[in-house]
Amino acid sequence: MGPQQLTGWRKSSHSHFEENACVEIGSAPGVVGVRDTKQARLAARPVLVYSSDAFAAFLVHVTGGR
Repeated sequence: MGPQQLTGWRKSSHSHFEENACVEIGSAPGVVGVRDTKQARLAARPVLVYSSDAFAAFLVHVTGGR
């Protein structure tokens, strides 16, 4: 699965444009993609793609299980 199949991109509620800390999350069946919103929209933006299970485990870790 390539990043071009990811849909529903949304900006993190913790992103702060003023601080150059903007992250977007997209998804497709079984995977989650993460990209930097600061990258030029016309250029190909690198996307990190994780399995849904790995991303869920990451969220549990960073939120302390909330």
